[in-house]
Amino acid sequence: MIQKNTVYFVGSGPGDPELITIKAKNLVENADVIIYSGSLLNPELLRYAKNDAQLFDAAKLSRVEIYEILKESTKNDKLAIRFHDGDPGLFSTIREQIDKLEQDNINCEVVPGITSLLGAAASMNLEMTLPGITQTVIITRAEFRTPVPDREKISELAKHGATMAFYLSVHLLDRIAKELLDGGVYTNDTPVAIVYKATWNDQKILTGTIGTIARKVKEERIVKTALIIVGDVISPKEYEFSKVYDSKFTHGYRKGKNDSSGD
Repeated sequence: MIQKNTVYFVGSGPGDPELITIKAKNLVENADVIIYSGSLLNPELLRYAKNDAQLFDAAKLSRVEIYEILKESTKNDKLAIRFHDGDPGLFSTIREQIDKLEQDNINCEVVPGITSLLGAAASMNLEMTLPGITQTVIITRAEFRTPVPDREKISELAKHGATMAFYLSVHLLDRIAKELLDGGVYTNDTPVAIVYKATWNDQKILTGTIGTIARKVKEERIVKTALIIVGDVISPKEYEFSKVYDSKFTHGYRKGKNDSSGD
């Protein structure tokens, strides 16, 4: 049930207007005030808003201005939502917004969305955790104006050899490639995919290797709104089949063929 004394932080999904949750769509359709991420949100999603909804582009607002709009809207019994691209749990700044609102006794609720990494993987028919290759996905961003702890330097994370995904970093691809190699596990031949505007109508997917991808991205003039995915899962030479669906494998719901355990 929607409550007007609550500020909703709503995930919009990766871009495709059909990849929004039913709950999120219901909130957008009923919202009196919507603050959206104008630099990243697919504007098609705002067509779900009612005609008299007040729309504010967060790209043009400061933290204080966003807070004041949300606070005043809620106190005036208006349904206000902060419409975040992707999922609000990743690189969204919701923590600082929620803390401030809750200090003023304003309830907050987060509505999850499909993050762009999952949208990108779906667009590529990609499984990011292939048996025999990796069971780990590392999500991070390259250091630029936002500092990164030393323990999370790309060269340190790269030592795991897992699937890696970089948000907000495609403009730093040359630096990323060098640091990936500094980890000592990936090589110049390790596959890389760049997904520009994942799930949007003008989505673009570039594939290459650590040694070649930067040149391809420069040729396409991609400098923002793109994910970087690194790892052998992109183009695996071989991988293991799942144990769960192996006819010889026993688990809690099925006894494997030729398995005498428990007899």
